[in-house]
Amino acid sequence: MEQSAAQTSGATILVVDDQAPNREFLRDTLIDDGHNVITAANGEDALSALHELQIDLVLLDIMMPGKRGFEVCREIKTNPLIYLTPVVFVTALSDKESRIESIRSGGDDLLTLPVDRIELLARVRSLLRLKHRTDELERAESVLFMLARIIEGRDPGTHGHCERISALSMSLGLNLGLNAEQVSALRLAGVVHDIGKINIPDAVLLKPGPLSSEEWRLMREHPAVGERICAPLRSFRLALPIIRHHHEKRDGSGYPDGLRGDDIPITARILQVVDVYDALKSVRPYKCAMSSTDAIRTMREEVGKGWWDPLVLDGLEHLLEERGLISQSLPKAAEYVQ
Repeated sequence: MEQSAAQTSGATILVVDDQAPNREFLRDTLIDDGHNVITAANGEDALSALHELQIDLVLLDIMMPGKRGFEVCREIKTNPLIYLTPVVFVTALSDKESRIESIRSGGDDLLTLPVDRIELLARVRSLLRLKHRTDELERAESVLFMLARIIEGRDPGTHGHCERISALSMSLGLNLGLNAEQVSALRLAGVVHDIGKINIPDAVLLKPGPLSSEEWRLMREHPAVGERICAPLRSFRLALPIIRHHHEKRDGSGYPDGLRGDDIPITARILQVVDVYDALKSVRPYKCAMSSTDAIRTMREEVGKGWWDPLVLDGLEHLLEERGLISQSLPKAAEYVQ
């Protein structure tokens, strides 16, 4: 693996080709355009570079000893740490089958050798602009995640709550047959669902006794505030209804909109059940922690009051049974529905 740097600070591009003349042409062309270039002669070195360095774009040969380009590309596109890195195949292969396989493996573009210098730079610049926007989006998400964890840190009893909600909601969503976009929305919403509590003073948030009517009004605003904070990010589009509606109840007594029954989005119904379960199991200023079994028993009784979706709670119970956290001897939540 070799690294070459331009005099200006451009993108970092990984060139992967077992043929030295091809590597040198691509390297020199990209350096002249102001980019930093790393070269690799095989797929194994390329993957090592991607894990060790911050790569903005990959130019990848197909026919190489060891791992072929298609295999390398599939590994890139299935790795959550690097899957957003654009991959351009640069190859002498021009047949239809190779082009189709490049798409199937997740490639973002394909150029045929000999490569026209102007076309190469145009394709590279276009993909780098897209990568820059993606990086900005990731940075914005990271800021929101950091803010959510800062808010969580105000209450020692909620330490790790965001990560637990996110992980358990995703697992429950998968078990209930949600699609990949919905599960991804649960991941995001699980971390930031209480971000709207940023405008709630500690005296209210950590109050050990009952809230006054004004304090309760302020507390009830946090789902809508959280939705407004996250709304500018398009990647949160499917997470917004979860953030807004995770305190609704099936009988219409929840907030902020008093939704009833299946008008509450399924993703919000999943997160609210997980959120309540985790809250019951945690120490808070106003209560002690419950065991998993007692928490589920309490939530079953609340199903009887018309608060939670019994099928979602049954799904959570099944997941907890699989993990050995509760007994299978208790009656299911659906039996509590009146």
